[in-house]
Amino acid sequence: MKTDVRRRSPTWDRMKFVVLILFLLGVLVSAKVTVPFTTFGQALGDTWNETFGRVLMIALPLEFLRQIHYYVSEKWARYNRFWAQGFFGGMERQAHRRFKPWTRFRLGRYVRILIFLLILGSVVDYFVADVNGPIEAVIQLPRILARNLQQFIMFLFYPLFLIMQFAALFWFLSRGGVDTIMPEEIETRYSDVWGQDHVLELVRENVGFLEKPDEIEAKGGYVPGGILLWGPPGTGKTLIAEATSGEVGLPFVFVDPGAFQAMFMGVGILKVKGLFRKLRKLALRHGGVVVFFDEADALGNRGALAQGGGPPQPTTPLSAGMGCNASAYLSPQSLSIIEGDAPRTSPASGEPEGLPGTWINRVMMMGGGGGGMGTLQALLTEISGLKKPRGITNKARKALGIKPKPPPKYRIFIMMATNLPSVLDQALLRPGRIDRIYKVGFPTKEGRARTFEGYLAKVSHNISDEQIDELAAKTPYYSGAKIKDLVNEALILAQRADRDIIGWDDIWKAKTLKEMGPAEGFEYVEREEFAVAIHESSHAVAAHLLKSHANVDVATIERRGDVGGFVSYISLEDRFVQWKTELEVDIKVSLASLAGERMFFEGDNSMGVGGDLRNATTIESRMIGVWGMGDNIASSAGMPRHALDQPPDPSGEIAKTMASQVERRLQRLYDEVYEMLEQHKAAVFNVAVRLQEKKTISGDEVAEIIGLEAGAITKENPVGFAAVSVEDHRSALGLASQEGAEGNGQPATVSTPEAVGAKTSE
Repeated sequence: MKTDVRRRSPTWDRMKFVVLILFLLGVLVSAKVTVPFTTFGQALGDTWNETFGRVLMIALPLEFLRQIHYYVSEKWARYNRFWAQGFFGGMERQAHRRFKPWTRFRLGRYVRILIFLLILGSVVDYFVADVNGPIEAVIQLPRILARNLQQFIMFLFYPLFLIMQFAALFWFLSRGGVDTIMPEEIETRYSDVWGQDHVLELVRENVGFLEKPDEIEAKGGYVPGGILLWGPPGTGKTLIAEATSGEVGLPFVFVDPGAFQAMFMGVGILKVKGLFRKLRKLALRHGGVVVFFDEADALGNRGALAQGGGPPQPTTPLSAGMGCNASAYLSPQSLSIIEGDAPRTSPASGEPEGLPGTWINRVMMMGGGGGGMGTLQALLTEISGLKKPRGITNKARKALGIKPKPPPKYRIFIMMATNLPSVLDQALLRPGRIDRIYKVGFPTKEGRARTFEGYLAKVSHNISDEQIDELAAKTPYYSGAKIKDLVNEALILAQRADRDIIGWDDIWKAKTLKEMGPAEGFEYVEREEFAVAIHESSHAVAAHLLKSHANVDVATIERRGDVGGFVSYISLEDRFVQWKTELEVDIKVSLASLAGERMFFEGDNSMGVGGDLRNATTIESRMIGVWGMGDNIASSAGMPRHALDQPPDPSGEIAKTMASQVERRLQRLYDEVYEMLEQHKAAVFNVAVRLQEKKTISGDEVAEIIGLEAGAITKENPVGFAAVSVEDHRSALGLASQEGAEGNGQPATVSTPEAVGAKTSE
């Protein structure tokens, strides 16, 4: 068959070795021919007497025979099968049958080394006069090198010098960015981390596996390799990592965010390899090591697009335009409506709802981010390759043909922290690399109280436990770093007043200063000052009387930038959603400024109510067009662009259809808040007068002037969500006595739908 013959060789492949041998022989022979003293035949004899010449003369006929063998194999199938399958194939089969693969590998290595030494000996024999034969040349090689050491060093100096220059440059650039802290230098413990107890419990569980790895490995499992801590800035991610290292008594390696950023390609890869070389040494020496990558998003992403974003910062009272800051008194939910961020954030916490793939805004990451594509890939490889054989000893064993030792178990615990988890590469977050992902969010009220207690314990103060609890309730979305800064600012204010003890007034002033910024000292004309005071007083009175689960935090008429004054309030509950009646309360508080100005100025009002009306209209439009809180059921947010055949966006047409309904409902809410303020006109006036006197007053002063508890109007006339309690439903369903029956040891009765229907008909 045609396929049984050897593939035909190109003409040059067939001739190239013959040409090379003839060329070398021609050079050797021509160098010895000196007519008329040395003829061509004598030169051939002299060449045969030399080792190298003899090798070439023997190789020439052997090469001719090899090419003849190939030519016959290309023409004669039976001849080719005999040599390819019978002779050489039989030798291969015998080798596989008699020797294991590892033995064949070692024998092949020894044969290659032997051939190399023979070639080297032949070259040395040719150039050195006092050596006879290749074998003697190999034996005498150390003596020859020592005798010609100076020439040998000069021969190698220039290439080695160039290599050393590059090596030294890259070694110098690959230093820095990594700090090692030994166990005895770490004093931080879990008891120093306040307000993140739920995260500490999860981290402590993983640390338990690090301290006693045999317990899970003996059962067929493995020790988790890494933890990602993500959340807003200042919530204690770095502190948790440091405390983890302090608890387990292991070295703590801190990697700076910009450690892998470099001017030259390849430096970042060298840094990664150097880092993990250090980690392996520390792990073997101390039984484990904790490495912490701060701001891990600096490592970048290998994809062209990476979703980005971060937790929105709590809205400050200085976020509106001219006139009154017409948003500070709104709840976080209403603020998110106005700012258009409702679909992106959790209403309860103001933080991102999930990890990569849930946010709308995106950022382009060119070249894999600041760390570089190669750097990130090197990091991924090192994290997954920790079980590979390492060390010079194993390399020497492999070079000698000895099987390398199994790799040690490196106890390297990786912790990462980031504010932008969505920009991290998905390969980094897969199981086996980063096994656990924990959110370190803003502390709860109890966590904030514990954090305040911890930082206040470090200074002299006279703040009671009740005031600390109140302070924790009035500082939602405060991180640990922000609480620390607040206490420090209060200490500065106390020192400025020549006092060593922090009081409640210092804390309150520090909070106002940090959240609102310093006032400009702007002086109003008398009539305008009274108008601004009435405006803010109307907001404050309406918020105090209508919001039963919130307290007015501060009211001010001091000018800050384009903001003439504002009223802010603090929610006393962490809520997930808001109801129609609660949103209507926010609208009433927005419209209170218009009602108050018209009430005190005989139907006249200022331009400062523009922001309030915009907020009220925005919330009401969303209520009607999106959340089914009006006459409409269809949501405008779900309509496709071509629904009304009005390209490219039908929102204008939808606004026209809702305009009359929005106006009608806003008018009703305006009338209600106007009537309420008219009943408490004296309170509005008194709060305004106090604002003129002090410029800034607290929520406690507002409550003292009004003389009623927070949410008094809403509590007197509860409607909707606020009016219906769980007990009302129990009573309606016949379940009111269930708990009592269970407490008496009697079986509880469960009402069926038929029974409920009978009760309802009765």
